[in-house]
Formats: sequence, C-alpha cells, structure tokens
Amino acid sequence: MSLRESNLNKLKSQIFDVLVVGGGINGAVSAAALAAKGSSVALLEKKDFASFTSQESSNLAWGGIKYMESYEFGLVWKLCGSRNRLIRAFPAQVKEIRFFTTLPKKFRKSRLLVFLGAWLYWALGRFFTRSPRLLSRQRINREEPIVATDETQGGLEYSDSYLIDNDARFVFKFIRKAMDYGCAAVNYTEFIEASHDPEKGVWTARVADHIHGHQFTIRARSMVNAAGPFVDQINGQTKVATEHQHVFSKGVHLIVRALSKVRRVLTFIASDGRMFFVIPMGPRSCIGTTDTRVTELPARVSAEDRQFILDNINERLRLGEPLTEGDIIAERCGVRPLVIKKSSTDTGDTDWVNLSRKHAIEVDKEKRYISIFGGKLTDCINVGEEVVELLDKLNINVPSPKNLWYGEPDEAVRREFHQQARLIGLDELTDASSSEPLSVRLWRRYEMRALELLEDIRQDIRMADLVIENAEYIRAELHYAAKSEMITKLEDFLRRRSKIALVVSRNAIKEAPGLRDACRILFQDRADEKYREYFSD
Repeated sequence: MSLRESNLNKLKSQIFDVLVVGGGINGAVSAAALAAKGSSVALLEKKDFASFTSQESSNLAWGGIKYMESYEFGLVWKLCGSRNRLIRAFPAQVKEIRFFTTLPKKFRKSRLLVFLGAWLYWALGRFFTRSPRLLSRQRINREEPIVATDETQGGLEYSDSYLIDNDARFVFKFIRKAMDYGCAAVNYTEFIEASHDPEKGVWTARVADHIHGHQFTIRARSMVNAAGPFVDQINGQTKVATEHQHVFSKGVHLIVRALSKVRRVLTFIASDGRMFFVIPMGPRSCIGTTDTRVTELPARVSAEDRQFILDNINERLRLGEPLTEGDIIAERCGVRPLVIKKSSTDTGDTDWVNLSRKHAIEVDKEKRYISIFGGKLTDCINVGEEVVELLDKLNINVPSPKNLWYGEPDEAVRREFHQQARLIGLDELTDASSSEPLSVRLWRRYEMRALELLEDIRQDIRMADLVIENAEYIRAELHYAAKSEMITKLEDFLRRRSKIALVVSRNAIKEAPGLRDACRILFQDRADEKYREYFSD
C-alpha cells in the first residue's frame, strides 16, 4: 500500500485532535509542531504540498531590510531573530549569503545614509551575520564587473540568508516530519465544507479525493485554516467570521543562465523603486521580482511582467547581449497574501508596496478554530509554535509540549553519515558537473534518512548513477521519493520535491534520456500515463 493510500485510510477511521487545511508553509509547520508534540493531526492539500505561494518565493529567508525605511523596527527585530533561528536550526539548508547592493545616483537616500541603515539592520539582527561593507563604484567594478555602475553612486554589501535547495522542498520536509510523528497528510484532497457540533465539540468536514474521484468525511476536535491565499474562502465555507482578510500582490521571477560567477545576491533598485535581485539558484540565476496588485487567483505571468524584469536587468548589468524571452528557462509566479483588517479602507496604490508580510492569527474559541493570515517562510517556526500554544489553551490534546519539532539532527548523526559516506567512497562518485560533493547534497536533502540512501548505494553502486543529465538527482533518490515523498504526479517531483523544472528547460527535460526511466521508478506500471499527463499540461 502506498503512503498516500495509507494516510487516506487514517483520515476516514478516527477523530483527530486537529484538522489542518492547507499544505503550504503555514499548514506544514502547524502540522509538524502539533504532531511532534503528540497531537493527532490530519492535513489536507487540494493540490500538491507547497504547490501555490510556497513554491513561488525568492528562496530568501531575510530579516526584512525594506521595512527599515518605514521604521518598522519591531518587525525587523522579530524577523531577524526568526532568520537567525532558521540558520541555526537548519545549517545545511539555510545559509548566510551576501547582498551586493548597487544604488542609482538619483535614489531617494544617499549611499552613506543607506549604509548607516544597514549597520542598524545588522544590530537589530543581533550581529549574527557578517558586518556590512561600503562599496565604491571602483570596488563594484573590480568585484562584480558585470554590474553597470555609470549611473550609480556606488553601493553597499550586507548579509541575509537563502535556501540552497528550493522553497517547496523545504516546506515538504515539515510535512514529512509531521508524517514521521503520525500525521495523516494527503495531497490532491480538497476541503469542501465543514460543520461544527457544539454539543460534541467536533468538526465534521466533507472533502474530495481528486485522484480517486470520491468524497468522504473527516472528524476533528479543532480546525486550523492555513490555506494561504484561500483562507478567506475557507472561512466563508465554515461560516467563521474574522477581523482580518487578505489582499494580494503578484510576484514574478524569471530563471535564466547563471549571470554571476560569485555566489552572492546582486541587489538593485528597480524602476518602480523596489528592491530587485539576481539570486543564485544552483547552476542558474533567478531574477526579479514584480509587485502588482491582483484580485484573481491564480496569478499568471504577463508579457508586461517579463518585459519589466528583462528591461531592469538589461539596464543594470553589462551582459554583452541583452537577455530576451528566449533566454528564460523557467518562470515563477505567486501571490503574496498581505494582511489587512476588514475595517480598513482600500490600501490604494500609494501604500501598496509598504504593506508588510507579517502574519496574524485569529481564534474562534467556541468552535476551536484558528485562521492564519499572511506570513512568510522566514517566520515559519514562530507560526508553528503560536498555533500549538493557542490550541493548548483551547484544551486540545498536546501531551508533550516541550518536544522539539524543527531543525536538523544533532552533530553526531551528521558525523556518522559522513563517516559512512567516506567508507564507501561516495564523493568519488560525484558527477563532474556538480558544484558540491554528493555526500553534502544528500545530507542537506534527506538528513537522517540519507543513511537509507547510503545503504542502497552500498548494496548496488548503480544507485549512485544520475538518472537525468544536469539534474543532480541519482537513482537512489528517485527510489526514496517513490516510497516516502508521496509523489502523485510527475510535476510533484520535478517542480517541488526537486528543483529540476526550475533549472532545466521543459524541452530539455522532455528530451532527457533518463526521464522515462525516472518515470518507471516513480510510477512503475503507470509511468507512460504520468509522462503524458505532465507534457499535456
């Protein structure tokens, strides 16, 4: 029986302490925190885990330096603390990275004033990262000759952090952690409606399994609405009134060839006055982003979005030949769910870019129902802990409140893995095109479970072979994904459990000699069907 089928059976057979609706970052950390602390948890995601906003971020875990300009120092202090916590908890996955920032001559602030602001940002960040550095135009020309400096006043360099792999995989690891503690998490299962019985203190939810095409009910003593941009919609379906609601900002990134030889984030001020980035993404660069108010979901990349990003990057870099649409390998387009009170007037264009990404959590005590609004990846640990604390106060069963639910295994486990990897000569099997040893990559992606992959390779050295050229995924990883990562469609693996679809063009994926083999590993006798499904979209 597959992992998904097993979890579906669990959903139908018991009353849970908590039903979490939504498999993005807010739902993932809520489920992981609750399950690790002993609550019985069910989690539903109507598509694949992390398949909406949580797969479309910039991959940055940052302390919110842009909020310095609006004097939101309390928010910056909190976000910097959250960023530091992520770096400490996930040292193999979340790394400090330098932001190499260039300021235009006519920028609204002088370079010195911005530099002083960066020092204050460093102080609010508890001096956890490397200190800021002032950059003259001459220094920029020496260290990043690709940056056009003629119309600049120089710049500065400061630190934040980023995810080495992709955001969706980071989210899924919380889902996997929750399942390790007994959470019944299922993808492609949509919440339809729910009613609350005040006498029994139980929610009964009707849901639809989109893979098998049938509906069933789930019962739980409490609900957590973590549906991201769809929180307001779910609240309408459950008839729960709230003070807050969402408005949406569309953010678009384009993936192109690697533009800088140095692993740092090139930062500029875009033509609309916002920060604009060139972010390393494996062998590629991720450029953007846009900030456009939208009202309909899902948001889509427009011709204007592409042109805005291409125009801004071509103006700010010395590229020889300007980037065109033909250079785009992949696109990312998501919405930022921004929190406002329902009593607020329309934010309008003037205040639009100043709305922050802070989260708000509302509680209906009588119904034992929680709604999570807004938020961002940087603050995810705080969200998980707040949800546990609130449900504990609502007398939901949390038997082990002190259990740690996040972070990588301790140093002794990591050392044991690397020792075993050395004994079988794992890093000697690393493909020549890879930028890092295979042992480093496997530990970052699978942590303690990397020992399972090591055993597979020890028994059959062919398990260390690449399956898809230039994708940096070996045969053992595909076997593991098929067994343990609830891969329901080919896109789940190519786009979210890995970042293959972000760094390899769709045509190159289709023509890859190993793709059919990958499909057979993931889906066995349904391989051809899943292949056709992916390329027919």
